[in-house]
Amino acid sequence: MSRARRILIVDDESAIREMIAMALELAGYDTLEAADATTAHSIVVDEKPDMMLLDWMMPGTSGIELARRLRSDPATKDIPIIMLTAKADEDNKVQGLEAGIDDYITKPFSPKELIARLKAVLRRTLPDTEESIISIGGIILDPVSHRVTDAAGRSLNLGPTEFKLLHFFMTHQDRAYSRGQLLDMVWGGNVYVEERTVDVHIRRLRKAIGPELENLIQTVRGTGYRFSTKI
Repeated sequence: MSRARRILIVDDESAIREMIAMALELAGYDTLEAADATTAHSIVVDEKPDMMLLDWMMPGTSGIELARRLRSDPATKDIPIIMLTAKADEDNKVQGLEAGIDDYITKPFSPKELIARLKAVLRRTLPDTEESIISIGGIILDPVSHRVTDAAGRSLNLGPTEFKLLHFFMTHQDRAYSRGQLLDMVWGGNVYVEERTVDVHIRRLRKAIGPELENLIQTVRGTGYRFSTKI
């Protein structure tokens, strides 16, 4: 069974957050809540929600400023965002869309409209690949059974962190990531461990997949690591 999608609700008004959370939970979604942009950013990095419902007008950093920050960071640029706002004029909508917003709902709105819009954005931006078997370069990873095998069908024995690291690499191949980025995206932004921890788990992962496959995990001098079938 697939896990419920997690939706982060960002609004400085607790009554609105509670109303939205109730509607989403009745529709089968899990919810996270934040009352300001700083908390929301930490939750995005640490919890990696499937979508954000983001209020435009908040004290301090506005929703539109947070959206721009998320879109400019490789670690958070892909999170789907629906902007919730009382700003109904066309210029504001254009401004939101230019900031990378996936959809725009004007307050007040009905829970039925919100759920319909949310489902549409999820279908468009999050194809259901979380449970799909991934096969790259002779490594087959099954997220559902938590098994990793090679092309000959031999089981590769990975620890939980090495499994998460390999899954991240296989779904983000051919791109170099720094140790700090890997810590944020695999361990979570609120987990405080030294960057050399990444090196330890890379060594364990390479050892687990064996000498014939370890060259898929490439050291990028001066940057970090990359997963690639290209030499």
